[in-house]
Parts: sequence; C-alpha cells; structure tokens
Amino acid sequence: MPASEGHTRAAIIRVLLEQGPITATAIGEQLGLAPAGVRRHLDALIESGEARAARSAAWQQKGRGRPAKQYQLTAAGRGRLGHAYDDLAGAAMRQLREIGGDSAIMEFARKRVGTIVAGIDKLARHTPEATRAKAEEIAGAFSDAGFAASTRTVGPGVQICQHHCPVSHVAEEFPELCTAELEAFRELLGTHVQRLATIANGDCACTTHVPLLLPAPGIPASTSKKATAQPAVASPLDSGRSAE
Repeated sequence: MPASEGHTRAAIIRVLLEQGPITATAIGEQLGLAPAGVRRHLDALIESGEARAARSAAWQQKGRGRPAKQYQLTAAGRGRLGHAYDDLAGAAMRQLREIGGDSAIMEFARKRVGTIVAGIDKLARHTPEATRAKAEEIAGAFSDAGFAASTRTVGPGVQICQHHCPVSHVAEEFPELCTAELEAFRELLGTHVQRLATIANGDCACTTHVPLLLPAPGIPASTSKKATAQPAVASPLDSGRSAE
C-alpha cells in the first residue's frame, strides 16, 4: 500500500475508533475525502475483519430512502491499535493474585485509576452544568491515558465513552480494572453512575451513564428513577450487553 494510502486508512481508522458507528459520508466530510474513496478503504477493512457495517436504526435516518450503512471497528480492528505487553501484564497480574489474592488485584486497579485521575477534584456543586463539565474533565484525563474518551448528552444524563482500552485484553480476565474505573467515576462525580457497556465484554466502547440531576431528598440514589433509568447505549450496533 502506498504511503499516502496508508495515512488515509490510518485516519479513517482513527475516526472509526473515536466516533463509530459512523457513515462513510460523515467520515469523508471530516477528512475531506470523497465518500467513494472512503468506502474503498472501509471495504478493505471489512474484508480483513477489522471493521463491520450495519444499517442505521430508523430513528437515525435523515430524510427518505434506504438507511445508510454505519461502520465501526471490530475487536480485531481495535487489537491492531496496540495492546503492548498484554501477555506480560496478564502474567504479572496472575502472579499478584497468587501472592496477595483478589484484594491485591483490586488495590492495584484502584491505584492505577488513581494515577489517571490524579489532580481531578471531586464535584463540588451538583448542577447539570457542573456535572457535565466534571464528566468532560474525567474523559480528558482518560484520553491522555490512551482511552480515546469523549462525552455526549443522552436523555437526562451524560455518557462518558471510552472508544479504546489499552488494557482490554487484560481486563477480560481481571474485571477489577473496570470496577475500579467505575468506583473512581462515582467518587469524583458524587453520584450513582451506571456502566452500560465495556470493550472487555465485546462492545464497541466502554460507556458509562452519569445522571445530570440528583434524586429528590430522601430518595436513595440507587432507587431513584432518574438515577436508574436505562438510557440507550451510545452505539446502536453494540451487542447490548450491560457490564458492571
């Protein structure tokens, strides 16, 4: 593949990683490419098993006609972005569990997340604007750590979406890594948050829902309708499984 072609494909993969599912037309608009050229690269990625396509849901369709295809990376596609030292990390974690048990794994996971969010203060004012800003701050910290994170408003809340996970292969065996992230989100945001999907479980992103409104006084966060509402997962092509 010529160097220019390789750069173009890498740019398309980056858009798929951060924004997929997404149409070929939308990718082309962002990168200044013709949709036909984008589809050629997408077809090659699908053929190699690195991407997949499905028709848009009815609610996503703009105008009349057949729903457009939306594309996203597969697990194999994300795997090509690099899971360096997975085997070594997995072996080290297994050894840690043998020496210190499950509690040692959890302590390690919490310290790891603590390093990522170091410097982020706990939410002081529980208003929708302040909660959204804190979620964006958290997403920025995770992006800096290689998670390609972003936020989006969905219904009565905001979702923190991690489009890449550098440790997803290890997290499949050690879900404590995911649990510690969720604990950190709850601690920093001062409210109940719900993990809707994880890359470790085969979804296209790790998606966490954060309510923008606190429950009414006297109603526990765990039982509030606003806190426990099940908003749609960010990606309509996700497998639909929820992960704790």
